[in-house]
Amino acid sequence: MSSNSFAYNENSGGGEATELGQDATSAISNSGAVGLFSSDLKKNEDLKQMLESNKDSAKLDAMKRIVGMIAKGKNASELFPAVVKNVASKNIEIKKLVYVYLVRYAEEQQDLALLSISTFQRALKDPNQLIRASALRVLSSIRVPIIVPIMMLAIKEASADLSPYVRKNAAHAIQKLYSLDPEQKEMLIEVIEKLLKDKSTLVAGSVVMAFEEVCPDRIDLIHKNYRKLCNLLVDVEEWGQVVIIHMLTRYARTQFVSPWKEDDGLEDNEKNFYESDEEQKEKADKRKKPYTMDPDHRLLIRTTKPLLQSRNAAVVMAVAQLYWHISPKSEAGIISKSLVRLLRSSREVQYIVLQNIATMSIQRKGMFEPYLKSFYVRSTDPTMIKTLKLEILTNLANEANISTLLREFQTYVKSQDKQFAAATIQTIGRCATNILEVTDTCLNGLVCLLSNKDEIVVAESVVVIKKLLQMQPAQHGEIIKHMAKLLDSITVPVARASILWLIGENCERVPIIAPDVLRKMAKSFTNEDDLVKLQILNLGAKLYLTNSKQTKLLTQYILNLGKYDQNYDIRDRTRFIRQLIVPNEKSGALSKYAKKIFLAQKPAPLLESPFKDRDHFQLGTLSHTLNTKATGYMELSNWPEVAPDPSVRNVEEVIELAKEWTPSGKAKKEKPAKKFYSESEEEEDSSDSSSDSESESGSESGEQGEEGDSEDSSEDSSSESESGSESDVENKRKATRNSKTKGRGDSEGGETENEKSETSGSSSGESSSIEDSSSESESKSESESKSRKVTKEKETKIKQDRNLITRDVSLLDLDDFNPVSVPVARPTPALSPSLIADLEGLNLSTSSSVINVSTPVFVPMKTHVLLHRMSGKGLAAHYFFSRQPCIFGDKMVSVQITLNNTTDRKIENICIGEKKLPTGMEMHVFNPIESLEPGGSITVSMGIDFCDSTQTASFQLCTKDDCFNVNIQPPVGELLLPVAMSEKDFKKEQGMLTGMNETSTVIILAPQNFTSSVILQKIVNVANVGVVPSGQDNIHRFAAKTVHSGSLMLVTVELKEGSTAQLIINTEKTVIGSVLLRELKPVLSQG
Repeated sequence: MSSNSFAYNENSGGGEATELGQDATSAISNSGAVGLFSSDLKKNEDLKQMLESNKDSAKLDAMKRIVGMIAKGKNASELFPAVVKNVASKNIEIKKLVYVYLVRYAEEQQDLALLSISTFQRALKDPNQLIRASALRVLSSIRVPIIVPIMMLAIKEASADLSPYVRKNAAHAIQKLYSLDPEQKEMLIEVIEKLLKDKSTLVAGSVVMAFEEVCPDRIDLIHKNYRKLCNLLVDVEEWGQVVIIHMLTRYARTQFVSPWKEDDGLEDNEKNFYESDEEQKEKADKRKKPYTMDPDHRLLIRTTKPLLQSRNAAVVMAVAQLYWHISPKSEAGIISKSLVRLLRSSREVQYIVLQNIATMSIQRKGMFEPYLKSFYVRSTDPTMIKTLKLEILTNLANEANISTLLREFQTYVKSQDKQFAAATIQTIGRCATNILEVTDTCLNGLVCLLSNKDEIVVAESVVVIKKLLQMQPAQHGEIIKHMAKLLDSITVPVARASILWLIGENCERVPIIAPDVLRKMAKSFTNEDDLVKLQILNLGAKLYLTNSKQTKLLTQYILNLGKYDQNYDIRDRTRFIRQLIVPNEKSGALSKYAKKIFLAQKPAPLLESPFKDRDHFQLGTLSHTLNTKATGYMELSNWPEVAPDPSVRNVEEVIELAKEWTPSGKAKKEKPAKKFYSESEEEEDSSDSSSDSESESGSESGEQGEEGDSEDSSEDSSSESESGSESDVENKRKATRNSKTKGRGDSEGGETENEKSETSGSSSGESSSIEDSSSESESKSESESKSRKVTKEKETKIKQDRNLITRDVSLLDLDDFNPVSVPVARPTPALSPSLIADLEGLNLSTSSSVINVSTPVFVPMKTHVLLHRMSGKGLAAHYFFSRQPCIFGDKMVSVQITLNNTTDRKIENICIGEKKLPTGMEMHVFNPIESLEPGGSITVSMGIDFCDSTQTASFQLCTKDDCFNVNIQPPVGELLLPVAMSEKDFKKEQGMLTGMNETSTVIILAPQNFTSSVILQKIVNVANVGVVPSGQDNIHRFAAKTVHSGSLMLVTVELKEGSTAQLIINTEKTVIGSVLLRELKPVLSQG
């Protein structure tokens, strides 16, 4: 009955079909399949009735159920007519859900969607931003060419919308419109250019995605927005970060010169025969010209570094590929730890990450050697992961770790996963070819595997042994004899063929066994695999040429069998061999060379990594994973020989606006070339009064210094007197740090400061207020009122009577306290430089608020390996941080290095060689050590200015004969100096460092960590901080200042009820603060 009714349904009208379907369903209600259709139809009918109801509550309930169906993957397209009727509903909740539904089905039901297009156009003007954005999404989902002009107009309007969410959806719509009508490209590029200037982090990722889809070759659109994108990157949503990082990687490869040039130049040092000494000298000078990284290049590397700690694996992978492709080789090592962290993720993520590590580990083994154990195979790993880990272990194998790896491989060979066991045997073979010291050990181990019960293991061992014996065949006649005996038991064709090939190649070394093997093979020739048959023919030919007396008849018999074989390859090989080795009238000239042809010396096989040829693809891309160029893949361009003009990235006309939104002072790099003062003015300032130079902000050059562009700062001050130049630059930097969060007023105040210093010299406290005004010709009283207004707007907690202290007192105190230009830590980012100068004078002149560097509470003697004795050829070096003020410079961290001679010979002329330091970082090296006796040890001191960052200081430790690349990376706690201060001062300073300058977290303390002594011990073990006296038992306070900038670092541990505590860090250096917070949290949590 059911078949008849369904047949009738196909030929009848829609309504009748439905009725008959329902009749059939009721008639055979016991049928599961028909019952399902019945319930679905009934459910949808209910939903339609609810959508036609007059009650909003019923409609809302229906829409929620429909969206739920879509989320579960069920088809709700038949409800489209009922849903689209509610598109003009006045209830916002219903309208939002209707738009969600329409976005999903508008493309399928285009005709019905077009009927409501006027509603969508009206919704584009809706006061609710969600409705406006949803209407645009629906409009762009209707894939009908006729509405392209409407879509274009809607995108243009939405791109100027006040809501960043609507602008974000406009960027999404651009891609859809471009795929619908590519002819709109030029108009869309105009919209993209406009959206690229958007300051919102919500829009940035989406518009860059649109840029990549529509016009990825229009690099000129990125120039003006490059610095903004770099600075916004850390706040953009995760998938936007991935897109932006990939785009900026391509941008950097076209706009900056290679940071690897320095390494390459060292290799090309041979003198050409016909070159004169002068030409040679010119070339040498060119090579010696130090590489200076473009500040914008450094900006990109620095702003992406924090994203290595992202929770999103794609972001971490994107940053890793950026570092791999554009950072100096000495800095790329920091990505290894982050990539190893991703190996704890799902197997799909592991697979991609391991593929990229496999490619990296071929070129730079040292990056992943410290994490060797992370690549050990686990029994729960799937085969694809196991194989990739094996590949990486092979790449990382060297003389130092091969014995450990071989023990590991021994276990893997016994695995139940036969594919993995076979891959392990191949790995052992590759290690044997790469590391000659263990070739014999590996060969003996593989020979032992020949007695394994598992046929696949034996077969793979035979194949690998064959390759190894090709490298040194003369020494292993016994192994060949042993393998010949295995022919009776091995059935795997590849293994049998390998044994036959080996015997044929070495037939003169085993003259007794070879003919007997041929005899056995002749018996089973017809039953063998084609691969084995070909090798039997080759063996017969070789024996015929070397031992024809014993094997002539056997070879002819085999050739006759091959002549009539079913496989044409074997028939062809048979005819070829017969003509070549059996001379007759028809034989050509080649016959006399038959022996040389068959028994020629074969080159040993080169066992290479399968990932060797993948490095030309960009890491982290689909093309790299597939090892073939995927659709849409854009190759990274080669580095330009000469960098294009960097001034194209300057955005002078929007500096003031930019300062309002940049989280880390983006505008500070907008004018790298322009000086705020002329050289003559600077000289005049420094000679007139040191007070002016100390209080002035020098906003432009100081801002460059903050960004790491130390070269520009040093150039600005090069013409000044020796005594004044250092303090001027340092104080400019100090003032910039303290006014980092200010907007337009600071830069204007800087101009006034310069003008006033020329006309008025040193004046009373009123002049320090005038320095913050923005007008040159304003009167004294107007300046004071403006100063108060600025102070009020900044919400500083400064008493009015502080302005009564005269400038002379301020200067006197500063000179007394700071003879070597050490900036005093006053982290008040909301204040102007002139107010800071006055406040410093006030604070220093009152005994209650003095902040002095104190002695360390605790000095951990933990040492770090600088150079291992194996890597240093007997010279070992360790270092530790002494936590004392550095004698070489007030901005340097003191590092103690202990050198040991573990050899039995004298090591001479130990010194620091070439330094590869990030921009702005400085190092004071120890004096060369003439000699170090065998077994001797010596401790030397160094000073390194890390610029308040945990960047690695890379340099060469040289002896008379060798140079070794080493690096020192400071823990964040060693970038601090302890500060002694009262509880009152602590609270006051903490009150000034709130908002963005405060980071906190709640931690669960171990029970034994609740005592004051334990908390103190754990804190000072991690960070070099001073203890602040506290009047409350449950609150522990610690204070320090950063070594380079002198910014305060305030740490508070407040014990709560139960076992929880709140850890708070207040500092102007928010990046260092967040890193310190991350390091302290696990220390306090664990027992």
